[in-house]
Order: sequence, then structure tokens, then C-alpha cells
Amino acid sequence: MTDKELLQAFAQPHSREKAFTAIMQKYQEKMYWHIRRMVVNHDDANDVLQNAFIKAWRGLDNFREDSQLYTWLYRIATNETLTFLEREKKHTHSQFDGDDESLTNLVKAQEGFDAQRLEWKLQLAIQQLPEKQRLVFNLRYYDEMPYEEMSRILETSEGALKASYHHAVKKIESFMLNN
Repeated sequence: MTDKELLQAFAQPHSREKAFTAIMQKYQEKMYWHIRRMVVNHDDANDVLQNAFIKAWRGLDNFREDSQLYTWLYRIATNETLTFLEREKKHTHSQFDGDDESLTNLVKAQEGFDAQRLEWKLQLAIQQLPEKQRLVFNLRYYDEMPYEEMSRILETSEGALKASYHHAVKKIESFMLNN
């Protein structure tokens, strides 16, 4: 079903739950990995994803279709992720400014971690980035999201996003060369 058909089905009381289940199935994996790359931990990513879908369920009646459903869901997932990270920062009383070791330690604790393997080095490099650069890098590199779409999700200008991505890439390159 197309998003438009899913939204129409959601608007009907008799097909509301089935339509929302179909929306979840359609976007769940993409949203999970978007969240997981930011929070690193599987259980945390599942919790944030669940909260994002709860917010989507509650807000879908008010969705004005000014943007694509995908964009709207990603914005909710991004906001929930940032809220989670902020709560974690307060909870651990850490200086979560990109130099924090907690996400790096989560990466290192993952099963099969090998600091010499390129994909693990990349993950460590990404975790060194400031939150905004990490978010922009993940959306562009992993999700191959166009800047225009990112701009709608993050409510930031395309120029600022391009600059964030550029700085993130330079920092990752430097990390990869020096570690």
C-alpha cells in the first residue's frame, strides 16, 4: 500500500489498527537503524523506537501531509532519540559533547568488536563526533538521505547540513588515519 492509502485506511475506525501496523512494518527497520546508530545499544534503540511509534500513533490524526509520512516519522524518531540522549546525559552526569566515552564504550562492548576491522573503526570514529554531526553523517552516509529531506526532518538549512557533513567526514578521516 502507498502511504496515502495507509493514511486513508488509518482515518477509518474499522481499519485504523491494521493500517498503523502496516505503517510500522513498512518503516520499522529503517527507523530502528536510524535510532540505533545514534544510541548504539540495541535495547535502548528498541525503547526509543517504541516511544516514537507511540507518538506517531497519537499524532497521526493531526498529520497534515505537508511532508511525506516517512519524513514525519523520521522527525519523530530523531526527536525521541535526541530526548533519550539528553536524558542519558543528565542521568550519567557526563559532559556529552562528543568527547564522552560512554558511546565509545558501548561500541567496544558489542559482540564481535575488533578495533582493527574497518567497520568497527568507523563506528568508533562516528561516536567521537558531536551529536549534530553524528546525526547528519548517519542520515547521509547510511540512509543516503538527500540534504533536502534532511532539512525537512531536522528543520535546518541545507547549507548548514552540508557543512556539518563535511566537518564530520574530515573528523572521521582524521580518526581513521591516526588510530
